[in-house]
Amino acid sequence: MRLVCLSDTHGMEPEGGVPPGDVLVHAGDLTTRGTRPEVEAAHAWLAALPHRHKVVVAGNHDWAFERDATWARATMTGVTYLEDAEALIDGIRFWGSPWQPWFFDWAFNLQRGAELAAKWAQIPDGVDVLITHGPPAGHGDVTWDGRGVGCADLLEAVQRVRPRVHVFGHIHEGYGTTESDGTTFINASTCDLRYRPVNPPIVYELV
Repeated sequence: MRLVCLSDTHGMEPEGGVPPGDVLVHAGDLTTRGTRPEVEAAHAWLAALPHRHKVVVAGNHDWAFERDATWARATMTGVTYLEDAEALIDGIRFWGSPWQPWFFDWAFNLQRGAELAAKWAQIPDGVDVLITHGPPAGHGDVTWDGRGVGCADLLEAVQRVRPRVHVFGHIHEGYGTTESDGTTFINASTCDLRYRPVNPPIVYELV
């Protein structure tokens, strides 16, 4: 299975386009402000891509998925939208969640500690591909000023579940991949710190 991973597109397509693959994984921030027109435009873009499966979580910019959830979910036809939920695709288990540690007053914010730990406790054992918007501590989570802002409780959940792949975004400057204990961590942020869609999607061959 060829995963094509991207995140934080903010209404823009990657400058080099989107390569082909079996499953397109988008780890949130499809939009800039999460308005209905932005969600509709994001859906039209996703629908036009040739990938047989598209798996999406929301991000902190995607307000409609929190404030207007019924409408937003209904709009994403032909797309597998995951919010603390699982999807099975060709025998591969995907789990998706939009939450991240409190970040100004954006969508899907929770306080570090018990609130986030309760969300991560829902991730079941045996998941192959974990998709969250925010990064775990120590992987793709370092900001421009050198701060590591990833979630420690999410890292603990990853160490418990040990997915083969963990895809996320949120921290644009953390783009890239790392590996630890059998898990490949992918910060797939398309936009850089200046919101330019210059980072290419990251392709991962799941074998």
